[in-house]
Amino acid sequence: MQQKRKPIVAANWKMYKTAQEGADFAREFSLPSSLSEKVEAVICPPFTALHTVGKTLKGKEIKLGAQNLYPAVEGAFTGEVSPAMLQDLGCTYVILGHSERRQIMGETDAFINKKVKVAFLYDLVPIFCIGETLEQRKSGQTEEICRNQILGGLEGVKEEDIARMVIAYEPIWAIGTGVNASPEDAEETISYLRSVISQKWGLAAGEAVRIQYGGSVKPGNILKLMNCANIDGALVGGASLQVDSFFELVRVAGEGAKKDGI
Repeated sequence: MQQKRKPIVAANWKMYKTAQEGADFAREFSLPSSLSEKVEAVICPPFTALHTVGKTLKGKEIKLGAQNLYPAVEGAFTGEVSPAMLQDLGCTYVILGHSERRQIMGETDAFINKKVKVAFLYDLVPIFCIGETLEQRKSGQTEEICRNQILGGLEGVKEEDIARMVIAYEPIWAIGTGVNASPEDAEETISYLRSVISQKWGLAAGEAVRIQYGGSVKPGNILKLMNCANIDGALVGGASLQVDSFFELVRVAGEGAKKDGI
């Protein structure tokens, strides 16, 4: 029987919370050791709050993540943040390829691929986001779009790095809309994504890589998602902004899922 992958629930605060607000959240939010052994919790504040939130999380079993990086160590890139800077602040994870970056900022698979590679060089684990639009889903392109994003965004990445990274399947039509994919639809797509990984990088990598679901995840719907065999957690937006709500998401992910394997 395949060993169960440890679930991971990540809070993407996007452009919310000042440094003080983030520190207040981090001070109040904590996990008992019995829960942190079962599930990994990550908080990804805005750049301006990384230092204070990271300092407040010291000693807690909660990881710090960033929402983006620029694929260069240093240089004349006004307004950007390097992987070395994130490493210096104690970040473990970094969100890359989020649909808001792709759609609003125009980031391409090739550019995201550069980010993924430089993240690994600085021991930052990518939370690599992919997903289709509603129009693409209606036209039956979900698998094609997601496959192309995986192969383009992860081109040249080593098998061992694929195995330890996180992929977040976030259907664009479900992000911030209050509408989420059904557990059956999410499981079907994520199972397909795992098969793509297995075919390209090997069965071991396909079995090891953690794949989250994201898109209007709430305490009321996370249990059904977590009980799907191939879903290993959630990337959470709005529901991660309140301590009680995010704690409940992490608790259910750690204690509520009854998976025995893949």
